[in-house]
Amino acid sequence: MADGVALIWSPFASSADAEAAAGTLLDAGLIACANILPGMISLYIWQGERGRGEEVAMLCKTTAAALDAAVAKLAEIHPYACPAILGWRADAAPPATLAWLVAETGKNA
Repeated sequence: MADGVALIWSPFASSADAEAAAGTLLDAGLIACANILPGMISLYIWQGERGRGEEVAMLCKTTAAALDAAVAKLAEIHPYACPAILGWRADAAPPATLAWLVAETGKNA
């Protein structure tokens, strides 16, 4: 569904890093909103070793049409060497939400 809503999730080491990435995506018209959620504890396996870290999460709202470009740009600017970036198309959103997202990102879709 090319005209639907999409979301992007990615962790960052700091709020400042997440805000910088969100600013770049907003300025490029690839997302309409980013929510930065502090206080996340990440438990993970990286290069065969178990790790733990304190991170912040960023959840971005965009359109399905802009999703691939937004994910690609985020991968390009993310400070992690191998960032976890997950994007998906949402199943439902009210018309007003979709209209807002299209208005803010439509020129780059």
